[in-house]
Amino acid sequence: MSGFIPVNEPLLNGNEKAYLCECIDTGWISSEGPFVKRFEQEMAAYVGRKYGIAVSNGTAALEAAVQALDLEKGAEVILPAFTIISCAQAVTKAGLVPIVVDCEPDTWNMDVSRIEEKITDKTRAIMVVHIYGLPTEMDAVLALAKKHHLKVIEDAAEMHGQTYHGKQCGSFGDISIFSFYPNKHITCGEGGMILTDDEYLAERCRGARNLFFSARRYVHEEIGSNFRMTNMQAAVGVAQLEKMEEHIRRKREIGRRYNALFAELQDVMLPIPETSYAENIYWVYGMVIGESYDFNALEAMERLGGMGIGTRSFFYPIHRQPVYLKQGMFGGVSCPNAERISERGFYIPSGLGITDEQIETVAQAVKQLFRQA
Repeated sequence: MSGFIPVNEPLLNGNEKAYLCECIDTGWISSEGPFVKRFEQEMAAYVGRKYGIAVSNGTAALEAAVQALDLEKGAEVILPAFTIISCAQAVTKAGLVPIVVDCEPDTWNMDVSRIEEKITDKTRAIMVVHIYGLPTEMDAVLALAKKHHLKVIEDAAEMHGQTYHGKQCGSFGDISIFSFYPNKHITCGEGGMILTDDEYLAERCRGARNLFFSARRYVHEEIGSNFRMTNMQAAVGVAQLEKMEEHIRRKREIGRRYNALFAELQDVMLPIPETSYAENIYWVYGMVIGESYDFNALEAMERLGGMGIGTRSFFYPIHRQPVYLKQGMFGGVSCPNAERISERGFYIPSGLGITDEQIETVAQAVKQLFRQA
């Protein structure tokens, strides 16, 4: 469609091309290349972790991180109902049981006040997922984990550069992960990173990403996966990391500009600019349609698409995923906040490649949508 504004367009205006050419010129294109180790070290240093383990994507990072914890089969892991299926998938693939908690209606993060009521004698871990631009309230999570002797898995896939009370997201809990998909603040095209301060967990993650090769090659004591990141992916990641602060400033500028342009909207929930513990980093710019409108998010997205505006729907709640319902899971589970924002929430173009002129065009289309309603 001519003039179509995509929901995301990455920004690759640094050393990406130079570093990729270096990979090609030296022949180091596989996971053995030097950019992989460099990216691991620089990402760990930026976040304030001891160890970084680069993997092929964010889903792989979650699966390797959960496997590294080596929790007993049938153990329960508490996680948000409102998140991508990768989180629950990492739990179920490890033979564990996901227990979901509803989200807050305004931050869209897991309601930490509801976690303790979900803890049983089978609970072994809490998986925190920071959603869309604001972090989860980590102090409460860490206190519960300490009280009940639980592991904490921090999914910071969307939180590159975000802080909680001034401390980098991705630095909390036993193990944390990032994703480098093209819509993230820094990207490798695909890619992920596991971060931890625990040397044993780091070594297990390295094994999990590389088929658990033993000292003698092709001899395996445990089943792992091929989750290796290539040198070419890592080269792009290193170049992107060099621009992190610039990317964060631009994302917040985009969010503030939309906030101003949408100030007149009625009965439409916009992202909260800040909380007591963080300023919104606007990974995406989401909005939730109020009940006074007689259309849902999918209908709004279709209408905006007809006006040349790309959109994407909010996450679909874990406890309503057909694949899990077919397995008899989550019977009778209700998470009304997650269900409502999934039905009525969507996000608009806000990628780093968007221009100020495109932001104005998007805003005018969105305002027209709601005026016509």
